[in-house]
Amino acid sequence: MAVAFLSAIIGVGLLIYLLKKEKQMISPAWKKNDKRAKRLIIVFSIIVFAAVVLLNRVKLDVDLGFDVHLFAQANAVINTLVSIVLILALFAVKQKKYKLHRGLMLTALTLSVLFLVSYICHHLFAGDTIFGDIDGDRQLSELEKSQVGSARTIYIIVLATHIPLAGLILPFILFTAYRALIGEFENHKKLARITWPVWFYVAVTGVLVYWMISPYY
Repeated sequence: MAVAFLSAIIGVGLLIYLLKKEKQMISPAWKKNDKRAKRLIIVFSIIVFAAVVLLNRVKLDVDLGFDVHLFAQANAVINTLVSIVLILALFAVKQKKYKLHRGLMLTALTLSVLFLVSYICHHLFAGDTIFGDIDGDRQLSELEKSQVGSARTIYIIVLATHIPLAGLILPFILFTAYRALIGEFENHKKLARITWPVWFYVAVTGVLVYWMISPYY
C-alpha cells in the first residue's frame, strides 16, 4: 500500500505539470468501419471473458522461485496507477487538453492489459483465496467466520459489485475508445459518461479487494 500511496503523490505532481501545457486539438487516428469494429470488439471481449473464467478453474503447481502473491501485489499497484491515470485523463479533457487526454487513456488501456496478464498468472499459480481462512486450509470454519465478523460481509458486497462490472466494462471501454479514435467525439463523450465512472470504480475496488484479502495469502 506504500507503493500505491507513492503512486498517488507522483500522479498529483504529474497532473499539475501536465495541465500547464497548451491546449491541443486532435484529429481522427482511424478510419471509420463500425461493422468491423463491432465484430472485433465483441469477439475480443468474449475471448478475454472466456479465458479468465476457464483459467480461474485451473491451478498450476509450479515453483516459480518467488512468492506467487507478488502477482496480486502487482495487480493492486496497476489498479492504483489506472485510477490515477483515469483521474488525470478526466482533468485533461476538462481543460481541453485533448492530445494529453488521448495519451493518458491509451496508457490506462495498456496498464489494463498488463493487469489482465498479471491477474491470470496469479490465479493460475496461486489459486483462490478464501476471505477469513485464517489457518490457510482453504476451508472456512464457523470459528473463522465468527472471528472475521462483518468484515467478510463487506468484502463479499464489494467483490459482488467488482467482479460483474469488471467483466462487463471491457467492450464499453473499447467502443468508447473506438469512437474517439475515429473522431466521433460527441458519441465518445456520451459513452464515456458511462464507461469512465464504471472503469474507475472497478480499478478502485480492485485495490480495496486486494487490501482486504491480502492478510489471508
